[in-house]
Amino acid sequence: MSPVEIGAYSVIAIVTLVYLGVYIPVALGLVSFVSIWLISGKSILAFNFLKVAVGDGVTEYPFATIPLFTVMGLLVSRAGLGTDIYAVMNRAFRALTGGVGVATVGANAVFAAVTGSSIASASVFTRIAVPEMRKLNYNKRFAVGVVAGSSVLGMIIPPSAMLIIYSFVSEQSVGDMFLAGIVPGLILTAAYIMWIFISGKLYPSYLGESISEAVGEPLSYAEIADKTLPTVLLIFIVLGGIYTGWLTPVEAGAAGALAALLIALARRKISARGLWETAIETGHITASILFLIAMASLYSRMLGYAGLPNELGTFLEARQFGFFEVMVIYVLLMLFLGTILDTASIILIVVPLFITLVESMGMSLVWFGIVTVIGAEIGLLTPPLGISCFVIKASLNDPTISLKDVFLGALPFAFIMLLVLILLIRFPVLSTGILG
Repeated sequence: MSPVEIGAYSVIAIVTLVYLGVYIPVALGLVSFVSIWLISGKSILAFNFLKVAVGDGVTEYPFATIPLFTVMGLLVSRAGLGTDIYAVMNRAFRALTGGVGVATVGANAVFAAVTGSSIASASVFTRIAVPEMRKLNYNKRFAVGVVAGSSVLGMIIPPSAMLIIYSFVSEQSVGDMFLAGIVPGLILTAAYIMWIFISGKLYPSYLGESISEAVGEPLSYAEIADKTLPTVLLIFIVLGGIYTGWLTPVEAGAAGALAALLIALARRKISARGLWETAIETGHITASILFLIAMASLYSRMLGYAGLPNELGTFLEARQFGFFEVMVIYVLLMLFLGTILDTASIILIVVPLFITLVESMGMSLVWFGIVTVIGAEIGLLTPPLGISCFVIKASLNDPTISLKDVFLGALPFAFIMLLVLILLIRFPVLSTGILG
């Protein structure tokens, strides 16, 4: 077989192994190692590729953003900031039609800006928002759909673990990726809120009845300040520091982690044991992501060695495929893989295949990263492997809501994400304009 054929079969092998349940980094590393050995006929070359890939992953300075933002997110969750933000927004919007749903989306957006985790958002807001909406007679599918849809905001609104992973795969600035995710994240948030209002007009039964009677006493200014200022402070430190240039992404992560620790301590939400458990969990997450990035680097180098990205570009060029056709193929591929793979797997498998082609077309790799992350995020809401939907079902204490209900409730929000993705592809400036 030719190197290109080996490279093509390696991609199929990786997807198959991941689908069969093999740990993603193991599938990437094993297949890439064997493929390099087959192409070169020398095992020593495969070992050298592995050595370089692992060495680069460990010694990259920007990699420090991962443990720092991870520990910040874990401390924020322990400090109960998600619950506080929801309480404020719920009281502010509850009198509106669909107000509790709007509050859920808004709180998720803010929570995403200090955690960057869709899984954490899904877990937190399932427990606090779904019971609240069900109490007001919201349609059960609509209630879980709002939480599922808004939970994915954690993947695009910085700081986002997926944007960090993409930045390593594509060798782009983490800070640029964070800034580029702000406007698309806000657009997606606004689109969700619009859908809630539209649903209220088209299907009033979705949003329950007599909502205004359940508003309750307004929060005092002191209560609002106590519940919101810690989150505002964290957002100012992290995103404000990066945007103004005062802090690098690594420094912003360190400052944010320290601020989150001080907030948790001031609120007496964390003990010495809790701090130790947070450190251990951070180590586990960091190690798994490092392993993932190292093996993704090996995979990317294997594809380049096999010449597959260049061959793909030549193939598409020979058939006179332009920008539009390439992006249609790319999005359809991500949507297909989203039904069987998680977000990180999709990014690590498809980006090395298309990145050379996209760069040769003169498109921004930062914009391409935003398109990739949002396209891969849709898979979080689609069966059979919609991870956010599984987390929501596992977090629910309501036997009347089935996994099928969660997936059906999330479906309109997945469609909205697709529309926003098309908008970002049509107008790249929405992602890159903030970079200047």
